[in-house]
Amino acid sequence: MSRILIIEDEEAIAELEKDYLELSEFEVEIANAGDVGLDKALKEQFDLVVLDLMLPGMDGFEVCKNIREEKNIPIIMVSAKKEDIDKIRGLGLGADDYMTKPFSPSELVARVKAHLARYNRLVGSHLKENDIVEIRGIRIDKTARRVYINGEEKAFTTKEFDLLTFLAENPNHVFTKEELFREIWDMDSIGDIATVTVHIKKIREKIEFDTANPQYIETIWGVGYRFKI
Repeated sequence: MSRILIIEDEEAIAELEKDYLELSEFEVEIANAGDVGLDKALKEQFDLVVLDLMLPGMDGFEVCKNIREEKNIPIIMVSAKKEDIDKIRGLGLGADDYMTKPFSPSELVARVKAHLARYNRLVGSHLKENDIVEIRGIRIDKTARRVYINGEEKAFTTKEFDLLTFLAENPNHVFTKEELFREIWDMDSIGDIATVTVHIKKIREKIEFDTANPQYIETIWGVGYRFKI
């Protein structure tokens, strides 16, 4: 079910819009001030925003600008102001549509459906699902090159990320330092393989609860390392 955020200070109008959208099986939230609406839009997951122009706390232009800097969801701006300059400014700040009050709630529902359908077509045709490796609380997003440990993102250098990903994709396989050096650094073992040890240490500091008793990357003495599952 698509979630719609209505940012509107006139409660009667907001409730009417909400009723019509809910009749069309949308989930709807209302914010009655600009700053409150912006906070909800950025922190929560919505599929579309219906945004009034004249708001307490922060006007619709500023709200639109801030949402668009963070998210690409459709924004329908609504206002009693009929001047073309306001419409041009709103669309220039990233609004997808501009409706002048008064309008029929059924027209709003129709436009919401049209913008959601268009957005979903664009997203479906351009975005592929990220390639994820997930093992015991470690989530490696290979597409975005981001690592999360129990939901918390950790910063990894390029080689740290590559080394962790390689080991996690080959669990329970013991690799020598020479093998890891060739695989990640793409060089023969005549290089300084001590760099492997250094990188393993840095990775453990980021993913292990107790580096003295690692639960993920295990040292096989005299041989190398393996990722335990």
